[in-house]
Amino acid sequence: MAETALIVGAGAGLSASLARHCANEGMKIALAARNTDKLGRLAGETGAFVHECDVADKDSVATLFSWLDETLGTPDLVVFNPSKRVRGPLVGLDPDEVLAATTVSCHGAFLVAQQAARRMLKAGRGSILFTGASAGVKGYPQSAPFAMGKFGLRGLAQSMARELHPQNIHIGHFVIDGGIRTKDDDRETPGEDKLLDPDAIAETYLQFHRQPRSSWAWEVELRPWKETF
Repeated sequence: MAETALIVGAGAGLSASLARHCANEGMKIALAARNTDKLGRLAGETGAFVHECDVADKDSVATLFSWLDETLGTPDLVVFNPSKRVRGPLVGLDPDEVLAATTVSCHGAFLVAQQAARRMLKAGRGSILFTGASAGVKGYPQSAPFAMGKFGLRGLAQSMARELHPQNIHIGHFVIDGGIRTKDDDRETPGEDKLLDPDAIAETYLQFHRQPRSSWAWEVELRPWKETF
């Protein structure tokens, strides 16, 4: 039976690479995002189902998984990609904007993970993967809200791994320590490889999903081979 993958926060870049890699492995795919208008081409390319979801809204997340129950069933793989940034000096930050940012990056991850874990525990298997950042292990100046969200995301993943690994639910946190290359990216010259290739990241996510449980990891740090910052 074909596996099912749910990619939350889907769009261009890493999410699109993940969808294509999953499709190449014969998986059935569901894509979720606040704005689904941008997903038509990717859905057509990968045969994916598409559903609108705001990860900051618990009812929206619950509706997503109820829909998934009726269409593709319990997912074998769930990937959480959303995040929200608010930049600026600490003393000038808008508290409401900070709350919104941490709600998406961290609390939204909890909401998705909780719904996924409930179903995976009944099925007795599954992988839940979180896309983190270098900000989850090192806070940068004028970027406190992003660090708060990503530190919380990492803590969630670590706690989940200790709780759920013994129950055959594989948890992964990925520290994306660098910029991700986009199409026609002008931040590097061809072959320079100072940016991370989204296809290479996606390949690592699927390798992680396939790890034998006798040697499961809970975290992987991915970074370009050149130190640029």
